[in-house]
Amino acid sequence: MLTHVQITSTRPVTTAHLAQTMTLLSLPIDELAEQIETELSNNPALEMLEERHCPTCHRPMPDKGVCPICSRPTNLNPEEAVVFISTREDFYPQGEPASEDYPDEPISPSVEDLPTFVMRQIATELDDGDRIIGAYLLTHLNEDGFLTTTLYDAAMYLHIPVSRVQEVQAIIQRAEPIGVGSFTPQDALLVQLDVLAETEIIPELVVPIVKDHFDLLTRHHFADLAKIYDTTQRQIQKLAKFISENLNPYPARSHWGNIRQPGLSEEQVYRQPDIIINHMNEDPSERLMVEIIIPLRGTLRVNPLFKAAISQTAEQTKEDMKTDLDRASLFVKCLQQRNHTMLRLMQRVVSIQKGFILLGDKNLKPVTRVQLSKELEVHESTISRAVANKSVQLPNRKIIPLSSFFDRSLNVRTVIKEMIDSEKRPLSDSDIVILLSKQGFNVARRTVAKYRAMEGILPAHLRHLN
Repeated sequence: MLTHVQITSTRPVTTAHLAQTMTLLSLPIDELAEQIETELSNNPALEMLEERHCPTCHRPMPDKGVCPICSRPTNLNPEEAVVFISTREDFYPQGEPASEDYPDEPISPSVEDLPTFVMRQIATELDDGDRIIGAYLLTHLNEDGFLTTTLYDAAMYLHIPVSRVQEVQAIIQRAEPIGVGSFTPQDALLVQLDVLAETEIIPELVVPIVKDHFDLLTRHHFADLAKIYDTTQRQIQKLAKFISENLNPYPARSHWGNIRQPGLSEEQVYRQPDIIINHMNEDPSERLMVEIIIPLRGTLRVNPLFKAAISQTAEQTKEDMKTDLDRASLFVKCLQQRNHTMLRLMQRVVSIQKGFILLGDKNLKPVTRVQLSKELEVHESTISRAVANKSVQLPNRKIIPLSSFFDRSLNVRTVIKEMIDSEKRPLSDSDIVILLSKQGFNVARRTVAKYRAMEGILPAHLRHLN
């Protein structure tokens, strides 16, 4: 009986903790600042002390600058970055800025929505009539990248044969993220397998398992699958691992993570960086320093006077005060959890992508949110929320979306651009495939054409005319 009481009393708190942590995790620095101000205004149990303490080690800090303890290297390995939570005040808004305070160029580009991203890839493959079909289908994608209209309904609306709509859908499905424009996760996986087979060997039973027994696969009925295909359960588990590591049943999540970003429609172009990567002492020979900015000018804490006053308060108001106290305590804990998650994420990301940070786009290593979630032993949605809406300032002062660290095609696209920029004669897509293979990139000709289109580069025969 006691166990039952404990479960029912703690579960709502745990759920609230998780929900609020996930909300705070997905907020960029400017929205996080607003959220903190809102909580301070609405909750008398929460207060901001003027003195500055490090949000990680809680030691007193100087009036300006970073924590002298957390920003100090903890080991002698110069290859390892120093990652810490920073209460840097340079970027805190001090009231409404005048128009002349805005830079001429955006310091952080607005993020492209999924339909535009896909259309930019396939536009050169479609004539004017087919582009109308493509636009219609792309405006009927849900947050997972699946079509919410049938091909028949699209054909009826556009007054064209269903077969023509189907042809455009097939082109969309092979754009990045591969499988977008499918109807179901199963359809998306089959498209991804078809594209993957152009450059890699697919294990023998993978396609029939996805095609004919997808329900058993999703429910992890490995013993049943082993009987059907006369193999061992261990072998089925290996095939399931191949599928989970190479395929994504929800294509759009590889574009914007596990959450759609409705806020992107608001033109948040002049956003400040949420993370600053630089060298120690701004010396390129020194190790990297990674500041994860948190918008606190002082120290956020539960008000001890408010807490002490509860015991001296009349019963009719005590319950409301306890509610405020619990909410304040939860908010502080969730903010600490957000910081901890961002620290762990950036420590791993900077370790993996050091070449990209220092040397540029073609040094980007392929890494997915799923891979990181497994390494850090958190849910994929936690990584997705931590990445969503955040921007990073690199040592060269360029500001990019944090999601760029997960752009699996960026390095190949950069190499293709360099090849075409330096070509003495127009290189065909087949020529580029051969040159890429010599540099260790195993890419199909169709993929080269897609990446070329994403970079706004004309086909070889049209570049010849220029």
